[in-house]
Amino acid sequence: MGGHECGRDGVGAGVTLGFLAAWAAHDAEEVALLPRWARSQVPELRERFPRVPKRIWRRLECVDEREFATAVAAMAVVVAAAAAEGYRTGGRSAFYQGALNGFGLHGLVHLAQAAVVRGFTPGSATSPLVVVPFTLWARGRLRRAGVLRPARARDIAQGLALAAAATAGTHVLARRAVSRNRAPS
Repeated sequence: MGGHECGRDGVGAGVTLGFLAAWAAHDAEEVALLPRWARSQVPELRERFPRVPKRIWRRLECVDEREFATAVAAMAVVVAAAAAEGYRTGGRSAFYQGALNGFGLHGLVHLAQAAVVRGFTPGSATSPLVVVPFTLWARGRLRRAGVLRPARARDIAQGLALAAAATAGTHVLARRAVSRNRAPS
């Protein structure tokens, strides 16, 4: 029974299921702040960064709060599945480790965005406080347990592709779900 108490084979539930909690804290910041931040900041950013395609600015300026929250909820299902698979396998799951690595890289992207705009961006508060520290801590625990997979360039590229596909897919799903609920009966 000893191994099961620690999330199977010595990797605690905090490492695997804690991933979902860390993700939830981070995405709560994004859900709470992104739509209003985008409407207030995009006009200035559009002037500062004229090379960014206009369609990107329009999409960001017109973030639908319900659609965004629905996309985040759909992503919660993906993250919960990764965390559960991580727990089930004692942290060995490639899906879990890829999602964890993607989460950490996502946090670094938020920090880079904040550096580029020279100020706050939604997600940049929890990235240095939750996302990056949790990812480093969890990877350290996985390493000490002897289950951390080597982070090869190919694996990182596949993980980023999976994260991009999951993000795009959840946003498409959300757009359809929200527009279907708005359609007259």
